[in-house]
Amino acid sequence: MLVKLELEKLGIYCHEIELGRVKTINTPSIEQLHDFRLALESAGLELIDNKKIILVEKIKHTIIELVYKFDAPLRTNFSDYLSNKLDFDYTYLANIFSETTGSTIEQFIIRIRIDRVKEMILYNELTLTQISWKLHFSSVAHLSSQFKKITGMTPSQYKNITVISPMLRQNV
Repeated sequence: MLVKLELEKLGIYCHEIELGRVKTINTPSIEQLHDFRLALESAGLELIDNKKIILVEKIKHTIIELVYKFDAPLRTNFSDYLSNKLDFDYTYLANIFSETTGSTIEQFIIRIRIDRVKEMILYNELTLTQISWKLHFSSVAHLSSQFKKITGMTPSQYKNITVISPMLRQNV
């Protein structure tokens, strides 16, 4: 909404807005683009005009969407899913991602999945087995080893710390 509003203030009308891309009806002038960039920056956003960075943001968005929204087991692996969803060869996507972020897609997927595990542990509604299944880990042991590799602690230790921390704050 903010992007659309700022564009319209500048007399630029768009017919499609999606992550990392805006299709305008008329071609904006250099001055309008400059003003638009400033308006976005004042709102804490950034105008990205580098196609590689835009693609990396789409990769990240697709991964986050997959980890947070899809509960059913995948019928395909992450690499095939990304290739199909973004319509690029996975090797190309992986190279662009690594070149731009200094990290691999696989490392990013693991970090996002572990962030999601942390949230689910905090909600305390599911067992570790259920979390493992829901986030497509092959087993609880696999989830635990990935969790420890990223956080330096086991899921149980993390749960104990997050349960104890609020209690400590109340006693202080």
